[in-house]
Amino acid sequence: MTRLNNVNTSDLLAAIQLGCRTMSNVFNADDNDIPFFGSEVLPNPRLSFSRVHSESHVPGRHLNALLTAEDIAGVVIDEQAVEKHAAAAFYSYSGPVPLPLNRDRSDGPLVNFNEHNLREGFHALYALARYRNSARAIETAEASIAYLLELWSPDSGWDRQRLESEFDINWISEHTFITGIARAIGPLVKYYRATHHAPALELASMLAAKATSEYFLPDGAYDREKFGTHTHSTTCVMSSLAQLADLTAESRLLERVKAFYDNGLWKIRDEIGWVIESSSDDSPPDLGECNNTGDIVETALVLGRRDYPEYFQDAERIVRGHLLPAQLRDNSFIADPPNSANEDGMRDVAARHLGAFGFPAPYGHQPLGVQRISFNMDIVGGAVASLCEVLREAVVTAEDGHRVNLMFDRETEAVSVAANPTGGPAGGVTVTVHRPAPLWVRLPSWADRAQIEITGPGNHRVLGDYVLIPEPPVEKPVEINYPIAESEISLSHRTQEIRARLLGDTVVTMDSFGADLTFFDPIDS
Repeated sequence: MTRLNNVNTSDLLAAIQLGCRTMSNVFNADDNDIPFFGSEVLPNPRLSFSRVHSESHVPGRHLNALLTAEDIAGVVIDEQAVEKHAAAAFYSYSGPVPLPLNRDRSDGPLVNFNEHNLREGFHALYALARYRNSARAIETAEASIAYLLELWSPDSGWDRQRLESEFDINWISEHTFITGIARAIGPLVKYYRATHHAPALELASMLAAKATSEYFLPDGAYDREKFGTHTHSTTCVMSSLAQLADLTAESRLLERVKAFYDNGLWKIRDEIGWVIESSSDDSPPDLGECNNTGDIVETALVLGRRDYPEYFQDAERIVRGHLLPAQLRDNSFIADPPNSANEDGMRDVAARHLGAFGFPAPYGHQPLGVQRISFNMDIVGGAVASLCEVLREAVVTAEDGHRVNLMFDRETEAVSVAANPTGGPAGGVTVTVHRPAPLWVRLPSWADRAQIEITGPGNHRVLGDYVLIPEPPVEKPVEINYPIAESEISLSHRTQEIRARLLGDTVVTMDSFGADLTFFDPIDS
């Protein structure tokens, strides 16, 4: 059994930086630098073209993540990588209709449309509009929104006949509403935030109304037959609805999201935020997908800032316990294949996967019973974008002061935070305030309030989930310390319970049942 070197689960920035490096090395030199979609590291290492997802899917995930990382985390992004992803995205929209299309073969024309990719298409256009002020992206996005408002309606669905007969477009794959166009709600909300283009909000609201009237119901149940078995679609629509509720401050919509988070979501997730890749009966029970986990985290962040701070706790445990450990930080087990034809997809496979996210089990990269290990290149974009949102929400300055919501290192112009969640017998955080304002520091649920030690400020008091320091000293560190609680939890999977032992919210050991390529030392009996 190979135990891989693991990531420091406090270092968000390092994970984001490495993921950005990965996304900057996925271009196929044999295909005009269109990014690869498919990937495999065992047993046949290679990167590959997809007739469904290469140009229509990957650029959106990566542009959203790369440019968000540049904005939030200050990561220096290779501008050539941005330009290549942008070129691929615009190429995907250059067909006969303003929709993200794909080639059926790498040397063929744009003929394939999969409504699943609308989300990713809008993510590309949003990111270029928001962070590069691209007039071309704005023009393309607005033409696409107008076309969708003509081509799709909540009552009759798609006018497929028009699309297929007038323009000779191949309709690829059959989808439920949730695995199809509903996925676009989130990037439409982002696009509206960036541009205030009213039709974007109109389309997002129309899609959300159908989602909440037929799928995300008041009881919060998960109906696999209605939703579809592709669980990432379920989690990204949940996250999308949360983003819309956050934008519009619509409490009814947020309560609908919360009901699903608290109920139906548990049909497909476990206690550290791992989510089964497919909810079909024959899906490998420990095969997950990091995109899905990131969507849960982003939803928890919205709930946390919308008066439910206990959801920050869930987000932090998920990031520390699963999302960061699942990033590929040790690629020593990947061997580059023989490459007599000098194909780019078989060149530097190990190096180009470093920093990727894929389809892990809670305990490692190779779920039991799964022989093929892959890290489809879109997933690194989804995971990194979610980590950026964690970094954004970890420390915020608002009207009521500075808030430390998550225990991760963070530097802003107003506050510096150094987290110490597992550094010795005590956990906690050191905060240095640069601008005068009240300081709020969230306490983990497991922290014993009677054993909290605070040094540096004058007055302080515990209010619910937070320590409030009304007048923290400026440019002098405030230390908040407490003993780290040890706990054991059981992750409920289809065929077994997986024990995990934690210090605070950090997993230290876990059952792995003899699996290879594990993240943690095996738990003691």
